[in-house]
Amino acid sequence: MTNILRLSSLIPAGLIVESTAEDEDVIVISARARVKERVCPLCGKSSSRVHSQYVRTVSDLPCAGKKIELRLVARRFVCSAPLCRRRIFERFDDGVVAERSRRTSRLECVVHHLGLALGGRPAASIAKRLMVPVSNDTLLRVVRRRSCVRTDPLSIVGIDDWAFRRNHRYGTIVCDLERRRIVTLLPDREIATVQAWLTDHQEIGIIARDRGGGYGEAAAKALPHAIQVADRWHLMENASSAFLDAVRKSMRAIRAAIGATKVDPDLLTCAEKLQYEGYLRREETNAVIMRLAGEGVSIKEIVRRSGHSRKLVRQVIRGERTDVFRVRQSSLDAQLPLLDELWASGCRNGAELWRRLQAKGFRGSLRVVAEWATRRRRTERASDQQLQRVPSARTIARLMTTARDHLTKSDTVTITAIETGVPVLVEARCLIDRFHSMVRKRIEADLDPWIVDASTSVIASFASGITRDRAAVRAAITEPWSNGQTEGQITKLKLVKRQMYGRGKLDLLQARLIGAA
Repeated sequence: MTNILRLSSLIPAGLIVESTAEDEDVIVISARARVKERVCPLCGKSSSRVHSQYVRTVSDLPCAGKKIELRLVARRFVCSAPLCRRRIFERFDDGVVAERSRRTSRLECVVHHLGLALGGRPAASIAKRLMVPVSNDTLLRVVRRRSCVRTDPLSIVGIDDWAFRRNHRYGTIVCDLERRRIVTLLPDREIATVQAWLTDHQEIGIIARDRGGGYGEAAAKALPHAIQVADRWHLMENASSAFLDAVRKSMRAIRAAIGATKVDPDLLTCAEKLQYEGYLRREETNAVIMRLAGEGVSIKEIVRRSGHSRKLVRQVIRGERTDVFRVRQSSLDAQLPLLDELWASGCRNGAELWRRLQAKGFRGSLRVVAEWATRRRRTERASDQQLQRVPSARTIARLMTTARDHLTKSDTVTITAIETGVPVLVEARCLIDRFHSMVRKRIEADLDPWIVDASTSVIASFASGITRDRAAVRAAITEPWSNGQTEGQITKLKLVKRQMYGRGKLDLLQARLIGAA
């Protein structure tokens, strides 16, 4: 049996087709409503008394590659309720077309989802190919107008900051960790703003946050009964950073342990001499600041006298700028055995060495090989005054936390010398390993003994931070919740923000993110 497709089945339900007309790019359909009475939107009373009528033009979903234009006979009804303030009203079914809208409800839904997914101009470009007549400004207006506010009761939330513009302006994101979606975006990360929002949501019982003090203080003031959970990833990362800071502060002792305490400028190349001169200037700056601090001069006065920034002065006084000179890292490190072999065979010309390295796949410049040859010739003339290479603090921290089976012989010798000459770093490494193991295995009973042991080590500042945030750290070990999900939502927020070239305002960002959820 052959099925006959009727034109009325292609337009919104509740309409009767009166006539059609087809042009090259558009199909015009004249239609009217089936029912002859409507309900007043204000008082809810039904009325069949028609005041007047007119033809209303709206757009509908395209068909067969052509635009659809509906010409609806819109009727204005008179409300017969004596006490109703609405005397005349016009109304179609909710699934047909909204009041004062130029698109049908189903086309409005498509436009809304295009705006949510792509934003303004990209969505307008796609809509043009889909034969949907809509501009980029209209798309954004629809997204804003149809945005919804989450009213579900909150129990467990994650809170973190995100950057409108990095190092200049930040906002705050709040996520529902149970339903895995964004709840709201706040315009800044001030304590008062976060506290005001949390005060309006007294039903929250658990707050997952990073280790910054601002959110913890706001949560403690607004929701003293709530459990605060420190983010486990940040705990692990802070522990590793504490060990790296300990290595940086011990660089002078490390240099002495390796046996590279003297620097002969005659053995340096031109580029390394420039680096050495910068090192001497930094050492002079550090000496001046430490001398003034030893005399009891305040940080503000040191800044005024020396002309250096407050941040630099504080770093020097706290021992966070213990600079050492080391030979810069080179792209020749992987080629050193071959260079030594060529040098021993009698090839002493820098250009010839470079050409032979190129034949072996080396992609560096001639200058790097020439500097190595120059240093090698000077070293042979200087005999035992050869400058020894000191790895960077980050490299030393990585090698000290790497299993010995994965180290080369030279790295093993270097790390052994450091561990023998600087035993405090071995103690710090053991403490960091204990902390990582405690967090991974969720052993809450080891927290207090670890704090006692770490308080007298070179990572005492990290231990004091754990002590101040002891309750949140303990909850991070025992509770299943963490702030990783919030970080993922921030990644999605950044994607949406970059789609709009960073120009999306807070309300539009919130409409797209919450609407998409």
